Amino acid sequence: MKLSDHDFKAKVLIVDDMKLMREILRKFLESDGYLVQSASNGLEAWQLLNGSEQPFDIVVTDRDMPQMDGMELLAKIKGDPRFAELPVIFQTGISSRDAIVEGINAGVYHYLTKPYDEKVLLAFVASAIDDSRRHKALKTRITNKRVALSLLRKAEFGFRTLSEIKGLTTLLADLSCNPEKVATGLSELLLNSVEHGNLGISYQEKTELVSQGRWREEIERRLNQPEYQDKFVVVKIVREPTRTTFTIKDQGKGFDPSTFLTFSPERATDLHGRGIALSRMLSFDSLDYLGNGNQVVATVNSASN
Repeated sequence: MKLSDHDFKAKVLIVDDMKLMREILRKFLESDGYLVQSASNGLEAWQLLNGSEQPFDIVVTDRDMPQMDGMELLAKIKGDPRFAELPVIFQTGISSRDAIVEGINAGVYHYLTKPYDEKVLLAFVASAIDDSRRHKALKTRITNKRVALSLLRKAEFGFRTLSEIKGLTTLLADLSCNPEKVATGLSELLLNSVEHGNLGISYQEKTELVSQGRWREEIERRLNQPEYQDKFVVVKIVREPTRTTFTIKDQGKGFDPSTFLTFSPERATDLHGRGIALSRMLSFDSLDYLGNGNQVVATVNSASN
C-alpha cells in the first residue's frame, strides 16, 4: 500500500540499537513516502515521542536494546494516555511462544520476525496506520456527534456495505452506555460479519488480499455479485440502565470462533486476525457466539459499574 492511499504523510519512529538496521528501515519507509525519525534505544525514543511537534503515527522498534528495551518502551507508551493508542510493531529475532505472548499481552500491534523483506514491512506499517486512523476517526465522530436518543430502548438495523458500517458504528456506540469503550469492538464485529460472514472471505484469502493491497477492491467486487447482493447483516441493540447488548447476525455459513477469541502466537505475525480477541478484551464485558458462529452477542456494562 503506497502512501498515496493515505490522506496525509504518516510519521514513523524507528527504534533500533543497530545503525545499519536503522538506515535500512529509513530507506524502505522514506522510499514509500513516510516521514521518518530514528532512535538508538527506548530512552531516546521516549524523548522523541515527548518532544515532537508533529505526533508519530506508528513506532517500529527492536525488542532487545541497551538503556531501555522494547518492552520497557512499550509499557511507557501504553501507560501514557497521550500515546496509548499509538500502534507499536516489534521487529525481533526472538520467535519463542512465550516472548510473543508477552508482547501481545503488553499491547504489541504486530510482530515482524527477522529476517523480513521490504514488502512485508511496508504492508505491516500501512495496515497498522490505517487501522489506527480508522479507530481514531470513529472516536472523534462519537465525541462530536452525540445523539439525544435517551428514550430509545430497543432498535434493529440492517446493513451490507463498508460505508454503512462507518455510520452505523458511530450511532450504535453513541446509543450504548459506554461509547468510547465499544467503538472499536463494534467496528471489528460489524466488519467481520460482512467480509467473513456474508461475503465468505476466508482467513487465508484475506491474508493474501491485504498483502497485495486488494482487500477493499475484492469486498466491493463481491458486494456487486448476484449471489451476495441480497445478503444483509442484522444488528439489534437493547439498552438497559446498567448495560447495553448488541446482537449481530449475518447470513453466512458461520465459523468456529474458538481460535479467535484469544490472541494466538501462531498468528502474531499475520496482517490481521486480532479483531475478535481485541473486541472481547477491550470493548465488551462479555462476547458469545451462538449457533454455527454467524451470530454474536456482545454486552458492555455502564462506565459506572
